Amino acid sequence: MAWLRNPWGKPRFLVIVTGAYIVWSIIPVAIAVMFAFNDGRSRTSWQGFSTRWFTAPTGSVFNDPALQGALKHTLFLGVMCVLIATPIGVALALGLQRWRGLGGGTVNTLMLLPLVTPEIVMGVALLLLFLQVLPIIDLGTNAQIIGQVTFTISYVVVIVRGRLVSIGKDYEEAAADLGAPPVDQLRRVLLPLLAPAIIASAAVVFAISLDDFVVTQYLSGDASTTTVSMLLYSSSRAAPTPALNALATVALVITLLTLAFAYLVYKRFAGSDDAASMAGLEV
Repeated sequence: MAWLRNPWGKPRFLVIVTGAYIVWSIIPVAIAVMFAFNDGRSRTSWQGFSTRWFTAPTGSVFNDPALQGALKHTLFLGVMCVLIATPIGVALALGLQRWRGLGGGTVNTLMLLPLVTPEIVMGVALLLLFLQVLPIIDLGTNAQIIGQVTFTISYVVVIVRGRLVSIGKDYEEAAADLGAPPVDQLRRVLLPLLAPAIIASAAVVFAISLDDFVVTQYLSGDASTTTVSMLLYSSSRAAPTPALNALATVALVITLLTLAFAYLVYKRFAGSDDAASMAGLEV
């Protein structure tokens, strides 16, 4: 096995480890997706191909009120999170990138705290906030939106600031030399250059919102605020049908399409190398 020990040759060992990890990660997901198309009610024994759990008149994703409600509420939270967290994150990224005064380092550190704070700690903290400090905001949809926005803003800031660093200040300074006022520098120069990062960060926020369980669970109110991840968790021990696999498959497809769209946009405007790096961050 000298070809594995040769430090100056091709990194064959790393290729083997990477390939094994990818296969190990994909197989469970592939099995779950496969049983979404099972003709029987079993989630462990294959009984033939069928799309009944997607389209059947009863008990399917597109006809069961509970499954439909969870999917619609999940998508609603994702869209609202994108619409709120993305512009706030972009504004914070611009401000923090240009902050050179006292306290800039502290604020930058605080902005990254949601990225390293355990999600269960974040969920408990937000729950206590709404119950003890802000009881005017009832648990439910509004609380879930605020909670998701709170920890997804940091992702927008990190992605947009990375783009800001890469493009530098030359374009803004050139626009200023040509007489463009600050508003035009932002609207006609900076924001178009930041568009790929903004779109990519919005896709990341949407994917994280769809996937979130802990914060959304803690801040849920009643059955109408149940998301896909919450429904999968609560139903997994009650002899569920492959309809849950079908629901998870639909959510997975939506997430993958969102990330693929962000990748194509970023590739179109920022180049293939940057797009590959952003796609890795999104995944």
